[in-house]
Amino acid sequence: MRHTRLFAVTALALALAACKGKQEGDATAAAPAPDAPPKEVELIARDALFGNPERASVQISPDGKYLSWIAPVDGVMNVWIAPAGDPAAARAVTDDKARGIRNYFWSYQPDTLLYLRDSGGDEDFHLYAVDLAGNQTRDLTPFPKTTAQVAGVSPDQPGSILVGMNDRDAKWHDLYRVDLASGERTLVEKNTSEIAGYIADGDYNLRFAQRSRPDGGLDILKRAGNGWEKADDVPFEDVLTTSTLGLTTDGKTLYLADSRNRNTSALYAVDSASGERTLLAEDARADIGGGLSDPRTGELQAVSVNYLRNEWKPLGDALATDLKALEAIGPGEANVNARTLDDSTWIVAYSAAESPVVYYRYDRTPGSEGKLTKLFSARPALDGKPLQPMWPLELKSRDGLTLTSYLTLPAQADANGDGKADQPVPMVLLVHGGPWGRDGYGYSSYDQWLANRGYAVLSTNFRGSTGFGKEFTNAGDGEWGAKMHDDLIDAVNWAVGEGITSADKVAIMGGSYGGYATLAGLTFTPDTFACGVDIVGPSNLETLLATVPPYWASFYEQLARRMGDPRTEAGRAWLKERSPLTHADKINKPLLIGQGANDPRVKQAESDQIVAAMQAKNIPVTYVLFPDEGHGFARPENNKAFNAITENFLAKCLGGRAQPIGEDLKGSSTTVPAGADGVEGLQAALQAHTQDVRK
Repeated sequence: MRHTRLFAVTALALALAACKGKQEGDATAAAPAPDAPPKEVELIARDALFGNPERASVQISPDGKYLSWIAPVDGVMNVWIAPAGDPAAARAVTDDKARGIRNYFWSYQPDTLLYLRDSGGDEDFHLYAVDLAGNQTRDLTPFPKTTAQVAGVSPDQPGSILVGMNDRDAKWHDLYRVDLASGERTLVEKNTSEIAGYIADGDYNLRFAQRSRPDGGLDILKRAGNGWEKADDVPFEDVLTTSTLGLTTDGKTLYLADSRNRNTSALYAVDSASGERTLLAEDARADIGGGLSDPRTGELQAVSVNYLRNEWKPLGDALATDLKALEAIGPGEANVNARTLDDSTWIVAYSAAESPVVYYRYDRTPGSEGKLTKLFSARPALDGKPLQPMWPLELKSRDGLTLTSYLTLPAQADANGDGKADQPVPMVLLVHGGPWGRDGYGYSSYDQWLANRGYAVLSTNFRGSTGFGKEFTNAGDGEWGAKMHDDLIDAVNWAVGEGITSADKVAIMGGSYGGYATLAGLTFTPDTFACGVDIVGPSNLETLLATVPPYWASFYEQLARRMGDPRTEAGRAWLKERSPLTHADKINKPLLIGQGANDPRVKQAESDQIVAAMQAKNIPVTYVLFPDEGHGFARPENNKAFNAITENFLAKCLGGRAQPIGEDLKGSSTTVPAGADGVEGLQAALQAHTQDVRK
């Protein structure tokens, strides 16, 4: 729940900044005089927003011996460890020199942690084990074109883990038990039944599995001897809102988020032997989200529900006092990153829209609130900077759907901090990817960056977004570039009507599906947006579906039914008609495209095609290509470089503030195959960058 005291403090701070000479206790300082222009806030450096965090993904080992986190080594993110009682004695235990490590976790083998790493963004993630005592690192999945899927890590089997590997068949992962000390793998099951995922108990006995059906539905399978039998049926319309959340260590209880015979998914405990179901939690507004489980037993103790804000729901009394203690940190949101096996110590990540994540150690005291100790701030360079609140909203679509949305206003447009615009300012409509994902409340470097440059930022959960019940998700079926896009236009019209922005000063920007929405905005509604920024967005839906990664086989029917089925004439016609490439000649506003050359989801050809189509029609476009990136820009140097280009692109289009590109291409792999002259300072920065690389 949002606490109003945050906004009282924010309003006062902004008023003091705008009203020079007022006393702190002077009530007349609540807002600037009507004829006095608001004071311009400090321009926050891009380095502070988009450079490497000082520390991220802080965890604690299951035995409580080590703290761990990700932090830079020579500018590249690597895993560090320190004695739990002496963080200052930290040392790096990995030495990645490329895109950095972003996903790691502890095993239950003492002094052993695991991490995943791909090559150049190709998403062929290998799983590595780090032996801290011997200072040795081992690739546990040393096979080409193989994507590891971790299927089981158990305190009852500390010396091994369960891993799916698709080195035999690119589409389907066979399941192996891998010895952490030797790296030796033992086949548990050869996947000849098109299993999408396995669920094992604490002793690595296979109990359940999931298999996609040709009709787009899902079978939940139960182990029967050495084979499988159908235990449950999930229809197509429930697949995106029904999922297994976990299995107790003893294998007796399966937890299921289930939307069948209802709209929002509720939490059920399913008896593994009898199939009897017990309702544990539900919310009419939103689907059940993540959960907190007992580290030893796997018993689910709390679940989250995220409508406007994320809320934790205790299941019984086990964590009720602890979750209440975490609420006291502040008005933002707290999440539990890690728990020791004896559950005596937690690592908690707290953040709010105006506050990047801060990590705490929480030492539990049975029966009462425990002790919170602040550990680290992820981005101390942003302490004291003029970060802005984010306002959750409920908008209405033209046909009556509720569109949960989030608005961030620049300081000069909201001097009293009430979330209401004092004057129209340029706006960026920031569209999430997926499309089967969602926007939510919280700190966002993009929202803060754009607001600091003078733009209102609006993010809208259009139909098809997940988290708000199956009816809302399924309302997006067949609506790419149609009603899904109408929802975005309705959000823009609302913002114009509320005086937040003016109709001629709105840009659209997003990645993946958000990139598609950008291209759709400039082709299907070419007069709505002043410009667009497309990041790894598909332009041709026919080639998009023709080139999905092989291991997406279990999800392919969902894509075909929710978009258009390329195996049918009607489906092919739909894919062509809804492709921005088909309508590229309608683009009449500036467009910036960012693409990773190794993207396995949205291939480089998606950007190449629309750039070529625009060039053939002599339509200007700026195209930025990173040869060492995939689906998004993971290397901070590349991310910062693209954002420097974007900032100056938007300044020319919308008139906001801009920090010059300067040397922000340094260390990046930036190439600009087309349109460098379309962004202020880009040609000069490229020339300097080329000379620097040659040195």
